[in-house]
Amino acid sequence: MKPTMDKFQTRQTGSGANSSQSAGPLFVVGMWRSGTSLLYALLNQHPEIGLMYEDDLPLLWPLFIGGKARRDWLARWEFWNSAPQRHKIDVNRAPTRPSLKAALEFAYKSAGVAVWGAKSPNYFDSMAGLAELFPDARFIIIWRNLEGICGSITRAAQQPSWFTRAGMTHRTILGYRQMKLERERLASAGIEVHEIQYENLVSDPAATMKGICEFLQIPFDPRMSSLKNADRSAVFDHGHHALVNSSEIVSSQERPEVLSAPVKSKIARYTRLWKDEYAGQWPVYPTGNVPDGDKPSWLERSVDRLIYRLLRTYDLAIIFIYCFAPMFLLRGFRSLKRQTAPVATRAVQPAADSETVSIS
Repeated sequence: MKPTMDKFQTRQTGSGANSSQSAGPLFVVGMWRSGTSLLYALLNQHPEIGLMYEDDLPLLWPLFIGGKARRDWLARWEFWNSAPQRHKIDVNRAPTRPSLKAALEFAYKSAGVAVWGAKSPNYFDSMAGLAELFPDARFIIIWRNLEGICGSITRAAQQPSWFTRAGMTHRTILGYRQMKLERERLASAGIEVHEIQYENLVSDPAATMKGICEFLQIPFDPRMSSLKNADRSAVFDHGHHALVNSSEIVSSQERPEVLSAPVKSKIARYTRLWKDEYAGQWPVYPTGNVPDGDKPSWLERSVDRLIYRLLRTYDLAIIFIYCFAPMFLLRGFRSLKRQTAPVATRAVQPAADSETVSIS
C-alpha cells in the first residue's frame, strides 16, 4: 500500500526525479462520470506514479495573468477545492508568485516520483492549452459510451451534488465532441496520447493497465489491476464515488433507466452523426454501426452549440469570481450555502465540490 498523502508530502525530488519519465507531466482526462477516478486509483497503485486528484489549478489561470501569480493564489486554490490540503502539500515551500507552469510543477513534483501529473475531467476541453504549457506532457484519455455517462450523471444528480446544476447533460453531450477535437489537436502537435475505453477497463483491467504501462515505458505492477489497498484519501467522500471507494472493480451493474426519451434520442442522433464523420470508428461504444435514423439538423446543432457556449461562458465567469472577488465575500457565500444545505449533506461537504467549476 502506497498512501497518496505520503507521496505528496514535502519531497521535491525522489528516486525517479531524474528518470526519462519525469520530462513532463501526465494528464488523465475524460468526461465526467467516465471512470477517471477509477483509473486514477489504479494508476496510483504503481510505485512510480503519483498523480494529483483533480487539482484543477489550470482552471484558475486568471490568477496568473501577466506571468506572475496573485499573492493569495495558494489561499484561493485551497478555497477552490482544497487540493493542497487533500494532497498534504507543504505550502510553506511554495514559490511566492510563480507562473502557472512553475506552480503546477511545484505541486505535481511534490509526489517525488517518476511519473507526476494529475487527473481531472475538467480538462476535457483544455488539453491543447495544457500541451502548450507543457510541450513534453503526455495524456491518457478515457472514453465511455455517452449514454452510460449521461445516465451516471443523472443518477448522481438525484442526490445533492455538483451534478444537480442545470445544463449538465448538455455540457456533456457537446463536451464529448469537444474532447475529441482536443485529442485531434494533440495529435496534430505530436503530443503523446494513449486512449482507453471505460468498458474495457472494467472488463479486463489487467490488459488495459498493461497497455498504459507500455505507453509510459514503465514495468507493469499487478496491483494496478485491483482496488485492494488503493489509496483514495484525496477522493471526495460523495455518494457518486461509492464504486471507486469500494474494494472491487464493478464491470456491470443492473440499474434502472434514468434518461428521458428526449435525451436518449439526442444522444442517438449525435452518435449517428459522429459515426458517419469518422467512418464508424468513433465513438467506439456503442460498437459497430448504429441503426439508421435521424441526425441532428443544422438548426439543432447550431442551437446546441450556442447553448453550450453560454454554459461554458457561465462556468468561466464563476472562475473569474473565484479568482478576483474579495475572499470574505466568497467565504460568506459558501457559509450561507452550507447553512441552507440539507443537514444530511453538510458533514461530507469539502471546501469545494470534487469536480467543481462553480460555487452555486
